[in-house]
Amino acid sequence: MEKSSSQRLPSLKRNWWLKHGFFKRYMLREATVVPLVFFILCLLAGVFALLQGPASWQGWVAFMGSPLVLLLNALALVASLYHAATFFVLFPRVMPLRVAGRSVPAGAIVAGQWAGVVAVAVVLFWLLGRGGA
Repeated sequence: MEKSSSQRLPSLKRNWWLKHGFFKRYMLREATVVPLVFFILCLLAGVFALLQGPASWQGWVAFMGSPLVLLLNALALVASLYHAATFFVLFPRVMPLRVAGRSVPAGAIVAGQWAGVVAVAVVLFWLLGRGGA
């Protein structure tokens, strides 16, 4: 007689992952999506408010300036930086790069990714600064 799948596998408690540092970090990384979803919804609400006209836009701007929303967006920033940091460290292991037949050191790949982030941020701040002048 064939056993059911629940009889073949040992049962795991709901908090099994809390006993291992690796899995805690993994779950934290996966949880970074929650504040990022809030941030994306805020941006979408801003686009719709902009389409509705000045009064709606001003309401959205006031909402975005509330202390709770500022705190949640700061959390989203920290979450996205943590997610990026863990991804950047993982990237050289998942996709090692070779240039001219030689492996690129993992540290150089990670540094290059962060340099790209900084470059994009500098360009965006420069463009935003030009728009306000």
